[in-house]
Amino acid sequence: MPENTEPRLSALPIAVIGSGPVGLAAAAHLLERGLTPMIFEAGDTPAAAVSAWGHIRLFSPWRYDVDAAARRLLAGTGWQEPVADTLPTGAELVEQYLRPLAALPAIRSVLHTSSEVLTVSREGMDKTRTGGRDIAPFLVRVRDAEGKITDHRARAVIDASGTWSTPNPLGQAGLAAPGEAEAYAAGLITAPLPDVTGRGRARFAGKHVLVVGAGHSAANTLLALGELAEQEPGTRISWAIRSSSADGVYGGGDLDGLPARGALGSRLRALVQDGRIDLHTSFTITGFKNAQTLAVMGATPSGEVRLEVDLLVPATGFRPNLDMLREIRLDLDPAVEAPRALGPLIDPEFHSCGTVEPHGARMLSHPEKDFYITGMKSYGRAPTFLMATGYEQVRSIAAALAGDQEAADDVQLVLPETGVCSTDLGGSCDTDAAVGQGESSCCAPVPVAAPAAGAAEAAGSSCCSAPEPAFLGIPTGLAHGRSAEREN
Repeated sequence: MPENTEPRLSALPIAVIGSGPVGLAAAAHLLERGLTPMIFEAGDTPAAAVSAWGHIRLFSPWRYDVDAAARRLLAGTGWQEPVADTLPTGAELVEQYLRPLAALPAIRSVLHTSSEVLTVSREGMDKTRTGGRDIAPFLVRVRDAEGKITDHRARAVIDASGTWSTPNPLGQAGLAAPGEAEAYAAGLITAPLPDVTGRGRARFAGKHVLVVGAGHSAANTLLALGELAEQEPGTRISWAIRSSSADGVYGGGDLDGLPARGALGSRLRALVQDGRIDLHTSFTITGFKNAQTLAVMGATPSGEVRLEVDLLVPATGFRPNLDMLREIRLDLDPAVEAPRALGPLIDPEFHSCGTVEPHGARMLSHPEKDFYITGMKSYGRAPTFLMATGYEQVRSIAAALAGDQEAADDVQLVLPETGVCSTDLGGSCDTDAAVGQGESSCCAPVPVAAPAAGAAEAAGSSCCSAPEPAFLGIPTGLAHGRSAEREN
């Protein structure tokens, strides 16, 4: 090995994919460690995915929504931190925190918007090559708004791209239902978390709208439609879930550690009980037929059912886009597609978002040295993600990349009680089996997670929100965008 190989590698920047809450927090922690980030954002503005669900109010107050390193960077710049106990919308999260953070010279100078990462690999070698792999620079291939493709070299990669761009399909078995692609193309299936009472009002007013899914994004959309129906005659609301009961969505009510989230379920229950929402349980979509309206075919215990609706809103959760990582050596849990060590700790059949122990670089690592998946994407298909845990993830990773393994291993996180966790059509809480155990697993009140030194850490948004996560610090359902974590 040439003597100057390591110095040349260490001089390269660290690629951060995504400029949502966790991606920008990663950049802030890297800068504090004297490392140089290089941020790629597919959208034309920072935190573009969060802006897409800007009308949604977060469950968690500002005290949980601002990363510590980001706060330190913003200090002394004239930035005024929002009131700690107020609940921001996604738009307020962007305007009052993420946009000022992205505008700081140290971050603005390394932030590339309208830059879609197509693939990540190692320079000069594919996935099968082992010799010299750990000292070869990463190659990050990026396409800009004009279609130009550029290869960038990096010493490490932090993938905080979230899951917003890859929603789960509506059909059974994790597959798209027959006719689903055509219904999307015809505009009869909307994007997740539409702004029903704002920008999209004219599209929904006076229409029969079907919401599919059993998570917080479904609840948010249903409540907005309920408000619209009071103001716009002829607006009808149907709701379809696979489970035999909606109790898991209604959640813990007054027992929820995040009051705004508990109130969400209580309000939704009232709309169903009053007959303003027509609930279809044990409903599995088997196909679509579209003309002027959309025919939704579903299998139920009583036989096939056909619903004729004007629009369908998907709220079935999200999954990670792993296509761009085909040349990276990953070690993923076979069920939830999270890092293997983390997978069993976040499986929604057994864990709520508040029962996951803190985790960081060590637990998030892969066979590919210095490559990490963080934020909502680190949870794979599990919807129980918290934004606050994403902040602790990237703090630990930055410490590891700076060579401070002691700080990287000292992962600590204290969260509020999380009584209701996001569940999605594609998630295990949306099955009959899960409903039976919901009170003791993914939908139950849980104790506050105690600080745990030396544990490895995980998650990256808020509790159960946005890009269908409903995170702590992100809307219900997303994902950060999981919760709008779920991250982006």
